[in-house]
Amino acid sequence: MLLALTLLTGGALLTVVLGVVGGGDPVAVLPLAGAFVLLATLGFRWVQGRERRWLSAVYVVVGLVLASVVFALAPGVGPTLFLVVLVSQCVLLLPLPATVVVISMVPFVHTGMPFLEGLREGLGTLVAVVFAAVITELLRREQAMRRALDAAHQQLRDQAAQAERLRVARDIHDGLGHSLTVVQMQLRAARALLGSGSAGVDGVLAKAEDQSREALAEVRRSVGALREPRAVPPLVEALTGLADETSAAGVPTRLTVAGVERPVPDPAREALFRAAQEGLTNVRKHADASRAELVLDFTADAVRVEVRDDGRGRGAPSGDGVGLLGLRERAEGLGGRLDLAPAPGGGCALTVEVPA
Repeated sequence: MLLALTLLTGGALLTVVLGVVGGGDPVAVLPLAGAFVLLATLGFRWVQGRERRWLSAVYVVVGLVLASVVFALAPGVGPTLFLVVLVSQCVLLLPLPATVVVISMVPFVHTGMPFLEGLREGLGTLVAVVFAAVITELLRREQAMRRALDAAHQQLRDQAAQAERLRVARDIHDGLGHSLTVVQMQLRAARALLGSGSAGVDGVLAKAEDQSREALAEVRRSVGALREPRAVPPLVEALTGLADETSAAGVPTRLTVAGVERPVPDPAREALFRAAQEGLTNVRKHADASRAELVLDFTADAVRVEVRDDGRGRGAPSGDGVGLLGLRERAEGLGGRLDLAPAPGGGCALTVEVPA
């Protein structure tokens, strides 16, 4: 709608210019016409972005005075189009009663003409601006309905996504969660039956029980996230928690943040967090490392997470592992990359970089 009004204003100005060039209109009308064009384009955009009604009222009054003076100096199609533009803008800026008042004042620009001619021209101009007001109001309502429809569609999509999350949460809880609980209970029972006489077997079972407990906790966290999407902490805060968790598990881990911290979109944040989580989990399980380092680097057009350790070069068991495959798919889906290589001085380095 704004583009159409701008084009109409430009066409009206061109008509006025042609009238002056043709010698039918005074040159003095050009500065006033130019002032109206600036007001109807730049001024209108500025006023429309404000919510103060008095600014809109002042804008319409100034525009009406300018258009009326232009019409008085050079009556014709161009100034009439200025009035049409102003009335359309009035519909977008002011309540209906104010628009009716402005429309009722438009025919008076013909004051000074012979009575019958002024009456004929005034009625014609009145019909033109009323038509413009009606069309503008219909377009405004159509755009409002379109926005409301888009909002309703988005709400339906959100509800459908939530329903799907609940279904997946139920499946995970009832299937995998139940199985892990049974495994944990069986391992605990096996340890109780073996007693302390088989220390080696008991140690293996204890480790298996710990891993099943950790897996069950992760399932419960995933189910909770699916059921009720929670507020996502900033990436630095989330990675700090991961580093503290790894340190508490026996592998001292330091988090280093480079560059200027900034908000990261949720998909990129999730990919980077999962990369750090998978990398540090593999360090604990496979690397036999004495320390690890987690690096978060904010560059100009990307964000990078790197997990380094000083272990045996097995911070990740295989580049084809299911966990790493999922990380690679996440990164590539966002236009990023995943690298797995030996770290300088020994150990392993897992790097994930995504545009953000």
